Amino acid sequence: MNAVHTASGLLLADAYTPGGDVTGPLNQVLGYMAWFVTVAAVAGLLIIGTRMAISLRSGEGQEHLTQFAVVMGACVIGATAGPIVSFVYA
Repeated sequence: MNAVHTASGLLLADAYTPGGDVTGPLNQVLGYMAWFVTVAAVAGLLIIGTRMAISLRSGEGQEHLTQFAVVMGACVIGATAGPIVSFVYA
């Protein structure tokens, strides 16, 4: 039992880190996706804001408030995805 414990300690002592040829393109793709999420979030907020202004001008109520909440929730998910992934795989 002691030999198994010692062998497992030696195997688990050094954490595996992939080389730059693997993480470089992956980081580039993740960077592009982060910019795409940012652009989509800003466009979504502009579209919802425009629709809210038009409906307010025509006298309608708060029917676009749920769409605004959905877009803001997507913004929060998109903003926290990168740090969560880097925390899990770092």
